[in-house]
Amino acid sequence: MAVRSRGVPPLWGSATLVFLAGALLLGLAIGPAQIGPGAIIASVLAHLEMFHRSSPLSSVDEAILWQVRAPRVALAALVGGMLAIAGSAYQGVFRNPLADPYLLGVAAGAGLGATLAIAYAAAGSNTGVLLPLAAFGGASLAVAGAYVLGRSAGGARSTTTLILAGVIVALFMTAAQTFVQQQRSETLREVYSWILGGFGTADWRSVTVIAPYIALSCGVILLHRRILDVLSLGDEEAASLGVHVRRTRLVLVIAATAGTAAAVAVSGLIGFVGIIVPHTIRLLVSPSSRAIVPLSLVAGAGFLVLADALARTILSPAELPIGVVTAFFGAPFFAILLRTTRRMAL
Repeated sequence: MAVRSRGVPPLWGSATLVFLAGALLLGLAIGPAQIGPGAIIASVLAHLEMFHRSSPLSSVDEAILWQVRAPRVALAALVGGMLAIAGSAYQGVFRNPLADPYLLGVAAGAGLGATLAIAYAAAGSNTGVLLPLAAFGGASLAVAGAYVLGRSAGGARSTTTLILAGVIVALFMTAAQTFVQQQRSETLREVYSWILGGFGTADWRSVTVIAPYIALSCGVILLHRRILDVLSLGDEEAASLGVHVRRTRLVLVIAATAGTAAAVAVSGLIGFVGIIVPHTIRLLVSPSSRAIVPLSLVAGAGFLVLADALARTILSPAELPIGVVTAFFGAPFFAILLRTTRRMAL
């Protein structure tokens, strides 16, 4: 059987980049201080020495733009792109259209790891470095548990079995997290603010901490996007085409889990991005992973930047947790997807 896959259509690639650019510009413009898109572009050009331009903004507006809004927008873009591309990778690896960092229990596992780091870290320790490592450990344990449980119950690639296994693992991890919170009540406020999800405390340090994890994870997944199309043919067919199935699956799962853990460590639990974005691309553009994976990275970044902008403005001056915004869109999307998947299986 020949593998028929196409890359990113130029029109859709350009449209996705324009979508991301517009989302970034909107994210930088929204806030109590009125800074227009033209002034933002001029300020960006002023920071690029090759253009030899001066910024039209005052020193106060410059500080607001580059020390408050820019790191928040950059962090939201990194997290959104990572969650979306991780979702596309999990769906390809497990050949399961409902696989997602949130539904597989990965986010809950990362949440437990991060909670343990917050609750039991020694005073004065560098939690900025410890959080991603602890989150990765919890996420790895969760995805391994979901896969083993799903396989023992009748096949790890069965849609219903794998999702139920992920739900079970997530519930257990959440229960363990609640227990830790009760034991360390003095850290309850910090943990809860993290669980609700958001970028209100974003700074350039957070961006630099998670950027290497996300860059490495996304790079590995992008390099394997063609192999994901081969895996969709089945294990035997993929092996006959020269793919080391077990090793490839392990590499992709580790990459997606590491990136998700890093993202969750700085943003909290943000669900449904890994389902909404890849499936929208699958429906509009192509079912090929060669198109879905790179477009998910770009579109996911723009999607979460817009979701964060909505979270900042819908209850202004108060701020809505971004996880609530993504769940508002993701829950009905998942219901429609589940119904469609069921009809296709009948």
